[in-house]
This record gives sequence, structure tokens and C-alpha cells, in this order.
Amino acid sequence: MRKLKVTILVENTVGVPLGLLSEWGLSMLLDFGDERILFDTGEQGNLMSNAQILGHDLRQVDRLILSHGHYDHTGGLLKFLQYRGRIPVYAHPDLFIGHYGRGFNGQGDKYNGVPFCSEQLESAGAEFHWHRDPVELSPGLWLSGEIPRESAFEQVDDRLVEIKEGKVVPDTIPDDFSLFYVTDQGLVILLGCAHSGLVNIVEHAKRVTGEDRVRAIIGGTHLGPAAPDQQKQTIEYLRGLDLSCLAPNHCTGLGMLSKLAAEFPGEFAWASAGNTLEF
Repeated sequence: MRKLKVTILVENTVGVPLGLLSEWGLSMLLDFGDERILFDTGEQGNLMSNAQILGHDLRQVDRLILSHGHYDHTGGLLKFLQYRGRIPVYAHPDLFIGHYGRGFNGQGDKYNGVPFCSEQLESAGAEFHWHRDPVELSPGLWLSGEIPRESAFEQVDDRLVEIKEGKVVPDTIPDDFSLFYVTDQGLVILLGCAHSGLVNIVEHAKRVTGEDRVRAIIGGTHLGPAAPDQQKQTIEYLRGLDLSCLAPNHCTGLGMLSKLAAEFPGEFAWASAGNTLEF
């Protein structure tokens, strides 16, 4: 089984004093030795300078995975494509649907979707591969496909909406993807924002890969804005996983990060920009 090194290129905070820039968003570089995968591109494009400071040449990225069509995961797309050139991009066919948010910070409706059109990105080099079902991208590495929503307590953030036929309706975010990597010690699960629910994602990962052990969970959990009952039940679920690494970030929120660090002192790892995790 190939070793995996995960480098956080972009996150809300900076974890190492190297002149890196933070932004509201997430981008992670997965290095398998013989293959490099970029998972999301953050909000503003700071992944470009951060990668250079950290010693990573993004021209060497073999493919790009987009977790979902929110601006804070796709905003760096154009800068990356203009630098990298033609590259396979894996995403859900609903990536470009009208994602909106309501009432954030006391404001009205706000467009939260991809800040570029598909034609613009394709002209810059994006070769889109659309998937709804799970797919094994390379040995042991799975793109989740759509996540079944089965847990009784996990809810999509009710501030997230889309516009269909002129009407504002709840956005279920069907394009919410994660990545699952099978190691000899269990699954490494990489999250974008976990809009589908962390428990739903982990249970889906077990079914898709046939591996019941969960070694690590890395990325945005969206537990920050979740209801207290969902937060509590998710923590109870995590206690039963026997994790060796819990590295939440981004939409987890500072308060929830502190709580998880206290609940899982032996497993918790910070996943700010510049931090690396190896498996």
C-alpha cells in the first residue's frame, strides 16, 4: 500500500510561521509518491503562493478533486488552472447549481457557488469528469460519490438554499464528495465540508471500501454551525471509532475544534495551512 502525505495548503488559519496566507476555505495536497492529487482550491488562490513556500510545484499535480460547488472550495480554481494547464477534474454533475446562503452575519441572500462558469474553467484547462456513484480513482483511493443521508440526527445547514424555477428551496448539496483511502491500518477519510453529515460519510466509506476500521478523519466537518444535539451525538459516534488521528478544520469552527481537542487529546491533530499528516 502506498504511503500518503497530506499537506494543508489553504485553511482558515496558519499553522507554521513561514509567511503563509490564510483564507476562509480549504485546499489539501495528497502525495502518494507516484501520484499527486489536489483536493479543493480554497477561496482566493493563496494555495499558489503557499504551495511554493512549502516546496510543492503544483504543475506536478496529476488530478484535481472538487468536494462540492461552494466558493470557498473552488475560488482558487482559475489561478490553479492557469498555472497548471490541462488536468482531469473530478466532481459531481451538480457542481454548478445555484448554491446560496441566507442570513449569514445578518446579511441577506448571498451567492455561495463556484465563482466561474464551466466554459471559463474548461478554456483554462479543466477536463471535467462527472460522477454520481463511487469510483476507485487508483488502488485503494475512492471518490465517495453521493452520500446516502441515513442518520436520524444529521441535518444540512438550513441557511443553505438554491433557486429552482424561480423559487428558493433548501439546498441538500448532493454534490458533497469526500475521499476514502484504504491503508493497512484502516481508512483515511478526507472531507471537504461534510455537508452530508460526518456519520453518514464514515458509514458510506465503510460500505464502499469494505473496510470497517477508521484510522483518520481529516478536513471540514461542518460541526461548527450544527445543532447541539448533532454535535453531541457525533462526538459519541467518534468515540466508538478507535481513531488514531482526528484532524478537523475549516467549517468545524474554533469552538468545536477546542471541544474536539479536549475530547480526543491523544488523537487530535491541528490541520491549519502548512501542517502535514503522514500515513
